[in-house]
Amino acid sequence: MKYYIGLDIGGTTIKCGLVDETGKIIEKDSVKTSIKGEEILQNIETIVSQFKSEKPITAIGVSAPGIVQKDGFMTTGGAIKDFFGINLKEEIEKRTDIKTTVENDANAAAFAEQWKGNAIGFHNYYCMVVGTGIGGGLIINDQIYRGGHGMAGELGMMSVMNVDNDQHLELNSLSFTGATVFGLLNYYNHHSDKPEVTDARVIYELADKKDKLALESLDFFYTALAKGIINLMVALDPEIVLIGGGISANSQFMEGLQAKIADLKSRNSDVRDLTFAEVKPAKLRNDAGIIGAVYRAIQAN
Repeated sequence: MKYYIGLDIGGTTIKCGLVDETGKIIEKDSVKTSIKGEEILQNIETIVSQFKSEKPITAIGVSAPGIVQKDGFMTTGGAIKDFFGINLKEEIEKRTDIKTTVENDANAAAFAEQWKGNAIGFHNYYCMVVGTGIGGGLIINDQIYRGGHGMAGELGMMSVMNVDNDQHLELNSLSFTGATVFGLLNYYNHHSDKPEVTDARVIYELADKKDKLALESLDFFYTALAKGIINLMVALDPEIVLIGGGISANSQFMEGLQAKIADLKSRNSDVRDLTFAEVKPAKLRNDAGIIGAVYRAIQAN
């Protein structure tokens, strides 16, 4: 039996797991993500050292935010600014002496669903991760599609909602309107005179009580997400769209999103009668980054 280390570097935590060659997570843990790149690398070194003391490690798979090139070079690093312009694969290999594969977090989630999740049997699909921002992994003919510059599938950059002309245009992007933090929570807090809400579940609870602002915030959020997904549908016609991220476990979220997609589709005569892909939750949720990163490591070895 071969063993691998899966690392899922997120904006809040680094999730880590000891995974066998069948995709079973034997042990997992998490540590807080530092804002400093050097501290993150030191934490990774400690994590790897711990797992190495338990099992012989064949390779390390890393899921990381930002635009990641095939060779592990980080064109961008999401919220981790110290990762911009570094080769993360080389940095980790230098510190651990273990062969490492680095993949964009949304691509890793897409790979995980292909291996062990709800994309089994599909050859052309999109995996959208809804969290602090929006990420996405695009699979075409069973292969990840990276595009000419490594940023294919990054629907978070897509413009979907109107903003004032004197604002930064990124504020009309899917990440700043249809994400859980930058979209839903930001919209609610920006229009509220109450204490800041930091948990999307609070907005759903308020909406259940017919709170006007909560309902308005959810409608804005769903509209942005639905527009982005419909744009994807007409551009690439995937077989299925899987939604990952913590909020995908919320049945109210999925029902609201599906209803908004159906509503917008019904009001557009160009697409009203077209058959669209099913939109459903990803299966692996919080384990997707670890499992997908390991799957890539297995493929590379």
